[in-house]
Amino acid sequence: MSSAVPEPLRLLADETRWRLLVLLRQGDYQVGELVSQLGLSQNLVSYHLGVLRQGGLVVTHRSDADGRATYYGLDLEALKTIYAQIGKLLYVPQHEVVTNLAPATVFFFCTANSARSQMAEAWMRHLSHGRITVRSAGTQPTRLHPLTVEVMHEVGLDIGYQTAKHLDSLADLQPNLIVTVCDIAREHCVRWGEAVRQIHWSITDPVLVPGTPDEQRRAFRTARDELRSRVEGLLHLLPGA
Repeated sequence: MSSAVPEPLRLLADETRWRLLVLLRQGDYQVGELVSQLGLSQNLVSYHLGVLRQGGLVVTHRSDADGRATYYGLDLEALKTIYAQIGKLLYVPQHEVVTNLAPATVFFFCTANSARSQMAEAWMRHLSHGRITVRSAGTQPTRLHPLTVEVMHEVGLDIGYQTAKHLDSLADLQPNLIVTVCDIAREHCVRWGEAVRQIHWSITDPVLVPGTPDEQRRAFRTARDELRSRVEGLLHLLPGA
């Protein structure tokens, strides 16, 4: 077995990059927010974000709320690949199942509550085996998009019974965590209070992706698969995981 340090470990070994990854593991942030949270200079943060992007671990998304702003997020699938590579090199057994989740209530918010937040709700309910109480809602709800139902049905989840709801419909519930999956909702959402933890995932709205029906369907599948990965990752951050 080679004793050379694997390239993924070199990428992760820098202290600043490690701190960025730990923070991005929680959610998506703009550069200014990362600078503020880490107490580092913008030039230093931007440099290491560039290194992580080049290494395939960090992705960017132009804000749907303000096109001048960019969100940085962690590519969880790329991170899982590195994790598996390192585990294989060190002969570490893998174990992914979360079985000891403490009771919790999680809200997923977007604008229309027609696609992204509905998918996230379904994934959380399914992947937690019902251990987590989960709801979704929108700041300006419309209706459950037919392609949302279709692409979730492709992976064995029937969500045709779910409906679009306004945030106000959840006023009587107290969440442990709020996840915004839409930039507009994140930047305009009324907070439940400082005691409630909030994180953000900057997910492209598949409803707004132009193109042929097949291209639109692919956009919904892309959002579906990214949200599954995000929810899987979130389950390992919840109490009891």
